[in-house]
Amino acid sequence: MANALLILADGFEEVEAITPIDLLRRAGVDVTVAALKGMEAIGGHSIVVSADVELKSVLNKHFDMLILPGGGGGTAKLAASEEVLNLLRKYEKEDRYIAAICAAPTVLAKAGVAKDIPVTSHPCGEGAFAPELYTKERVVVSGKVITSRSAGTAMDFSLELVKVLAGVEAYKTLKNDLLI
Repeated sequence: MANALLILADGFEEVEAITPIDLLRRAGVDVTVAALKGMEAIGGHSIVVSADVELKSVLNKHFDMLILPGGGGGTAKLAASEEVLNLLRKYEKEDRYIAAICAAPTVLAKAGVAKDIPVTSHPCGEGAFAPELYTKERVVVSGKVITSRSAGTAMDFSLELVKVLAGVEAYKTLKNDLLI
């Protein structure tokens, strides 16, 4: 069974976190939700989410994919975390999947990850990327890096993660069951 680590920091965008957690778990992927600090995180719209673990307790555990939701406040905290930046570098070096949505792709840029491949993000993050590599597509898959634009693309983003980690059949089944 595939597994994924999704990191929450206070100020995260709720839709961008809950949608991939939900869809991946529906598809049978083992998703571990890690809070950057403590055992819960407060979203940008004051929704409190309980984490499965604190990030520091799983830094050396293997996950097939690392997922970063956006949200301005959460993204700033992720970008300020050496643990997160080092994890991103480790995942890239080990050729594991990295997924980020909305403002969170800018954390990849700060870590020096995904610098020579096409990416997308919320328009607020466009300046963090080389203009010739930045696109305005809803979801961009560049090898093992998956990026997406915003809360409005969270379902597309999450379905792409399902396709990658659980397979095309799980993707089709979920898409059909959810009437997408």
